[in-house]
Amino acid sequence: MPDHAPQPVDRQLPTDEARDLISLVRDIAQREIAPKAAEEEDAGRFPREVFTLLSGSGLLGLPYEAEHGGGDQPYEVYLQVLEELAAARLTVGLGVSVHTLASYAIAARGTKEQQVEHLPAMLGGGLLGAYCLSEPSSGSDAASLRTKAVRDGDDWVITGTKAWITHGGIADFYTVMARTGEEGPRGITAFLVPGDAEGLSSAAPERKMGMKGSPTAQVHFDGVRVPDERRIGEEGQGFAIALAALDSGRLGIAACAIGLAQAALDEAVAYATGRRQFGRPIADFQGLRFMLADMATQVEAGRALYLAAARLRDAGRPFAKQAAMAKLHCTDTAMKVTVDAVQILGGYGYTADFPAERYMREAKVLQIVEGTNQIQRMVIARHLAGPETR
Repeated sequence: MPDHAPQPVDRQLPTDEARDLISLVRDIAQREIAPKAAEEEDAGRFPREVFTLLSGSGLLGLPYEAEHGGGDQPYEVYLQVLEELAAARLTVGLGVSVHTLASYAIAARGTKEQQVEHLPAMLGGGLLGAYCLSEPSSGSDAASLRTKAVRDGDDWVITGTKAWITHGGIADFYTVMARTGEEGPRGITAFLVPGDAEGLSSAAPERKMGMKGSPTAQVHFDGVRVPDERRIGEEGQGFAIALAALDSGRLGIAACAIGLAQAALDEAVAYATGRRQFGRPIADFQGLRFMLADMATQVEAGRALYLAAARLRDAGRPFAKQAAMAKLHCTDTAMKVTVDAVQILGGYGYTADFPAERYMREAKVLQIVEGTNQIQRMVIARHLAGPETR
């Protein structure tokens, strides 16, 4: 079967620096990430050395200020970097997105002293973060979380369990939402907890359909003591911080979804132009040509949607509705495009000899993480019609 190498995405980038950055990311993706992706995902191996490389290359803090070790890049550029990484291996793209999410609280709401103390190591010092909001009994209803933080002198003592934590058990720091006051969203406070804190442990990683190289685990806090200096924001502001972080995080998921969908489209085009039946490439048959055209259109539409939301964010304008729309559309697109890629490959698509089946398994989780797509529809509807009546 002839080799039909995919062409790089033709990106609209704002600066020469951004174009150089994308070239660097593509080089790393092609040399260090993509060649090992299938084997390491099958083995359930997390590529920590890749994240060390990304940190050393300045790619773990792109949207944050250079003053603290970040890359000073607009979200418009950062998200396209995520897309390139996710196309090579979703475990890496999603991992960078989660690390960026975990760094948000300190970067956006931390004191100057906290930023000086913690951000350089978080953004460029080889550390890896995790974001702890969900619990076994509070997923979509995150404001009902039960993990508690009790004041004890100059410290806080955190007790409870967080669930579905990406990088759970391997993270160097955890941004943790815990209840310090009344029931509901106003009683939640954010904390920065070191990964080696006494009393912090994790369960065995979840056994998942896909993304087997990315550890997802419950994280237990058994009387974990942290000083008040690690409280982020004022008491009771944690839920607002969490939601603000998720608005940006959903754009990261959207970009990762389009990266995955692009990889599946490239695989389908390569197969369809190389596979011959009835004396000609199967890409000559109108049924498959139309499938490829629809897939490509959906990918381009998703990319335009997440970039439009990113540009609103970069301009300092409200973007929560557009972030929810991007997350909804892009992750649904990833699911549809990966399913169609398997169909185009036929029996081969169902085998692990080709990456299409892995892409399909990985796409499903993107419709769930950082707010299910049903929650995204609720968010969008509230912006359109106001809150639900009770």
